[in-house]
Amino acid sequence: MSDTENFEVCRKVIDLCREEISRRVVGQKDVVDGILTAAIAGGHVLLEGVPGLAKTLAVRSFADVSGLDFKRIQFTPDLLPADVTGTLIYEQNSATFSVRKGPVFTNVVLADEINRSPAKVQSALLEAMAERQVTIGENTYKLPEPFIVLATQNPIDEEGTYNLPAAELDRFLLKLVVSYPTPEEEIAVVRTCGKAPDIPLRKILDAEKIFAMRKLVDSIKCDDKIVEYIVSIVSATRADKDKRQFKSRQSEFSKYISFGASPRAGIALLQCAKVQALFAGRNFVLPDDVKSAALPVLRHRIVLSYEASADSVTSDELIGKILSLMPAP
Repeated sequence: MSDTENFEVCRKVIDLCREEISRRVVGQKDVVDGILTAAIAGGHVLLEGVPGLAKTLAVRSFADVSGLDFKRIQFTPDLLPADVTGTLIYEQNSATFSVRKGPVFTNVVLADEINRSPAKVQSALLEAMAERQVTIGENTYKLPEPFIVLATQNPIDEEGTYNLPAAELDRFLLKLVVSYPTPEEEIAVVRTCGKAPDIPLRKILDAEKIFAMRKLVDSIKCDDKIVEYIVSIVSATRADKDKRQFKSRQSEFSKYISFGASPRAGIALLQCAKVQALFAGRNFVLPDDVKSAALPVLRHRIVLSYEASADSVTSDELIGKILSLMPAP
């Protein structure tokens, strides 16, 4: 099979996944595409939205369509790190310790309401998310591949929640904002009478297909001008740079940024732009692929200043401003 045929097959498989998930999840196209993007790119996703917007349902539906092993962890204030990663159990009969692996040892992990648990529990995921391994006692254990963490959080509650540290936020490839449905979509949701989770879904993907798609993504070409474009966008988020770009226009938004995105953001942006090209059945990246991936890749990697809070400026607005000012190749 030629490369062109491989790309076309992948595009059709992605369309089948979208179609199958839409049998349960009405609308939320950006959320579904974001989850599929992260699975193919080998990254993790943070989903933020108020209760009742089908965040958990979207994750469960993806797990069913992917055919991968799935486990859910409900984060609560009394959760312990060992409840996530596992622990050593003393066997009295043999006077030895045995390893009891936690729910993180699976392919797809739903970290539900991740900001409900304190930092020591959140940090238990850091090694797993970054290095695909978990240390229990004196031994380190590799996690199964593919491995993806899909975490949800509620943005409106403050009491009893713990903000994710910047180091952990940076481990998420994408942050997806789950919005309210349109009136037409909400009518379709209400008509289901809450029975959408019971709709059976076909298995479209498997680990082998995901690995094959990752190889195709690695083969997608990206011109040096596109790479420079990506680096320019990422560097424009940094308030402490030497203002080589935009000159005076940059000062319009630089005061709203305390800390910008790191080089890891540039790597993520390139990877997600390649996946966007794969979704379109292309073997090369366009500037529009970069623009479509910029918001979910960068929105959680920008630390806003006090001025931004005072003027009610969001990271999405700043990223949009940067994209409008940055000349595309």
